[in-house]
Amino acid sequence: MKTRITEYRKERKITQEELADAVNVTRQTIISLENGKYKASLVLAHKIAQFFGVTIEEMFLFDREDENL
Repeated sequence: MKTRITEYRKERKITQEELADAVNVTRQTIISLENGKYKASLVLAHKIAQFFGVTIEEMFLFDREDENL
């Protein structure tokens, strides 16, 4: 799953650490999400999307492979 976390974070000049603190996860989790190595839970996806004021669909880009989860 691809995300637009990096894009939104850089637009708003927010560090990975600041975002991690805001959504109550570690910086490593944000790094893994940005690199596509970790898939966010629904709760975490909602927190991140809400933090940036966008929908989950705008933040997380699903593809055909994700449908098989």
